[in-house]
Amino acid sequence: MTDTYSQAKNAADYIRSRSPLQPKLALILGSGLGDFASQVHDSVVIPYSEIPNFPQSTVAGHSGRLVVGTIGGVPVAVMQGRVHAYEGYSLAQVTFPVRVLGLLGVERMIVTNAAGGINTRYGQGAIVSISDHINLTGSNAAVGANEPRFGVQPGSGQRFFDMTEAYSPALRKLAIAEGGRQGWALDEGVYLAVLGPSYETPAEIRAFRTLGADLVGMSTVHEVIVARHMGIEVLGLSVVTNMAAGVLDQPINHEEVMDIGKRIASQFTGLLVALIPQLGKRSAQEA
Repeated sequence: MTDTYSQAKNAADYIRSRSPLQPKLALILGSGLGDFASQVHDSVVIPYSEIPNFPQSTVAGHSGRLVVGTIGGVPVAVMQGRVHAYEGYSLAQVTFPVRVLGLLGVERMIVTNAAGGINTRYGQGAIVSISDHINLTGSNAAVGANEPRFGVQPGSGQRFFDMTEAYSPALRKLAIAEGGRQGWALDEGVYLAVLGPSYETPAEIRAFRTLGADLVGMSTVHEVIVARHMGIEVLGLSVVTNMAAGVLDQPINHEEVMDIGKRIASQFTGLLVALIPQLGKRSAQEA
């Protein structure tokens, strides 16, 4: 049986065979946010189905394509959609793309998602920088045999690894400053992850608020755990596509999530298009 490292290396080698670029920055686009990939120049588009061992997206709003190219002159790898544990995938499969991106040489990752707003200061359509997370999915993507070869940065790949700065303060500062330059305030908040696929009950939301959560969703935290295991620096951005259960007197549906994602596409795109060259410049300065 082939081990996960060998499978990830095989997938990374295949992507290299399709594109000569060596991306140092990757983006994972959540529900309704996949259109951002149209900003990639000189792109090579690779369906997940063509990448060895890559899991396939099954949820509406997740196109299931890897787009490799440049944005603002910065080589990037953009995932149009992700897979989730609620689709029946193991956490090893959910986080497999992050393993592959790390082996491609990615050093920084922007992880985005559609989230429910718990904190009432957020309105629908707000973009929020994730400052920290709470994992209530019932498991951890690093469970199992540790593979130190996944440690792509010095000091990474350890059995026990620090999550104090799971979401890079430096990258958050850059994002907040860029939002300000564009004339709007990028707020920060704590993201709480549940397994799904059912939306949360009002009682659960009240409990999550007591725990200190500002946002709730069904993705992201395991990708971030694996990214940090590999030494990848992370910026997390949530789009508040709906208010969480009980905050408003109305039911929640996935169509609303998709609609809000489309409505804020211009603001979301403007932030990332301006931010990515700054992250690329930061990488060059540190090299």
